[in-house]
Amino acid sequence: MTSSTRDFSSIGVIGLGTMGAGIAEVFARNGYQVVGVEQTEESLERGRAHVEHSTGRAVKRGKLSEEAQAELVGRIAFTTDMADVKDCGLVVEAVVEKLHVKQQIFRALDEIVSVDAVLATNTSSLSVTEIGTATSHPGRVIGVHFFNPAPVQNLVEIIRTVVTEPQVLEDAAELARSLQKTPVVVGDKAGFIANALLFGYLNHAASMFEGHYATREDLDAAMRFGCGYPMGPLALLDLIGLDTAFEILDTMYKQGRDRLHAPAPILKQMVTAGLLGRKSGRGFYTYEAADSPVVVDDALTPSPDDQPQLRRDIRRVGVVGTGTMATGIVEVFAKAGFAVTFVGRAQDRLDGVRATIEKSLDKAIQRGKLEESARGEVLGRLTGTTSLDDLADADIVVEAIAEDLKIKTVLFENLDEICKPDTILATTTSSLPVIALASVTSRARDVVGMHFFNPAPIMKLVEVVSTVATGDDVAETTRALCAAVGKVAVSCGDRAGFIVNALLFPYLNDAVKMLEAHYATADDIDTAMKYGCALPMGPFELLDVVGNDVSLAIQRELYLEFREPGFAPAPLLEHLVTAGYLGRKTQRGFRDYTVR
Repeated sequence: MTSSTRDFSSIGVIGLGTMGAGIAEVFARNGYQVVGVEQTEESLERGRAHVEHSTGRAVKRGKLSEEAQAELVGRIAFTTDMADVKDCGLVVEAVVEKLHVKQQIFRALDEIVSVDAVLATNTSSLSVTEIGTATSHPGRVIGVHFFNPAPVQNLVEIIRTVVTEPQVLEDAAELARSLQKTPVVVGDKAGFIANALLFGYLNHAASMFEGHYATREDLDAAMRFGCGYPMGPLALLDLIGLDTAFEILDTMYKQGRDRLHAPAPILKQMVTAGLLGRKSGRGFYTYEAADSPVVVDDALTPSPDDQPQLRRDIRRVGVVGTGTMATGIVEVFAKAGFAVTFVGRAQDRLDGVRATIEKSLDKAIQRGKLEESARGEVLGRLTGTTSLDDLADADIVVEAIAEDLKIKTVLFENLDEICKPDTILATTTSSLPVIALASVTSRARDVVGMHFFNPAPIMKLVEVVSTVATGDDVAETTRALCAAVGKVAVSCGDRAGFIVNALLFPYLNDAVKMLEAHYATADDIDTAMKYGCALPMGPFELLDVVGNDVSLAIQRELYLEFREPGFAPAPLLEHLVTAGYLGRKTQRGFRDYTVR
């Protein structure tokens, strides 16, 4: 139980929809007596069914005994009379995201509960301050924003208003910790931390889909396999509910006037048509039934017959470069059975590539991921050379040198002269225009982007980038080649950032702006995104790993390409780079790594 001076032994929850029922379960699971309130007997039974279904899943998984489930559900008193929360030390409101409805509830609660009771709203976007004005004691009103599903997600955002009493915040944070949740305390601003950063990203993904830049499957696969996100953005929008997403974005836009938060038109159209996501059985994807997580085929589902084929014979692969990315790509192709000729400027660099691959293979053998006999076979497929002319018989050449357009341009001019007529020329650029490289060759239709992710032997994603000139057979062959080496290929057009960087870096930039505005600390922002959104790393952890100089360069490219004011690099990011605080590689970035 909480060590608070307030008596939080009994908790009220107003509204027992998915969110409210989850909150009631969390409290009951941790030994608190809960009073769950709904408007009608029918909705009350639905709320009880939510709790029983959720805890029933825990029983099936062996995480809860049937006796413990019965005790848990028994700790929740289900009622349609709001007056039954009169003895509760905390009441959490979790009803529809409409300000007047919430204010009406708080006005009623203000008359029912004791003067020491804390009144909390689970709003994800509305002003807690405005909700609190409906009470005679706004100092005891806070936001307690749980994440869906509440029993699973560890984060709780505790929102203070300008009049919230400090002791109320301390008590609420301590209470959250007693639930095995991680609390972060933030100010009353639309979206708070997690939604303010998450929904700009989700909105951008919806816009990409709306503009036919990439398919829904490719958008979602790109973020899952390229960033390690648990769900793709469109699948996540379906889970959240497109109506909820629209309301959150609309509220954020009206408060901050950031165009990146103006809901993508497709969201309003889908909501108007009743395509709300999982809860209605159809959103960006089609589901087996309403409230089902099972996706079924629809008109947009790719046919198994449309699997990409090697329209060109690919046997010999060339790789230009000896850096980390080039070395990884050489290893990927050699492991998959292709003869690989890799080109570097000096013999010691070529030796370095082979040594790195040997070490990687040895580690794989030790872990039982590779047979000892395969080591010699893989190394036997490698040929290192300092002469580009040795790529004359390659079927595809993958360029993986410095991100410098002038250097790459000269290389492509040379490859065009050296390689046989039907050789595909691929670039691993992550930010430069592929068409600029294609245009200096006599074979623009044979030039394609093949953006691997670092480390290439581990990361599953490859973005296959088609320019306006790339031949369909070239793009299809490249996708099929990705599949042949065990990668997941996604298709997109030739514009700055492609899919992953175009979605990822504006989100990271928004996080820097949030820090710059002193809204929350780097630690709290990282915590919110890891525990609230189940991301593998917080934005500042990721920025320091990627390198602030790299991040700034990509953000500048995005800004120059799209001329979107919201994409302008955050001044703080510029200043850190100017100061030489580039992240882990310089031992200082958003955090100081020299201090242990």
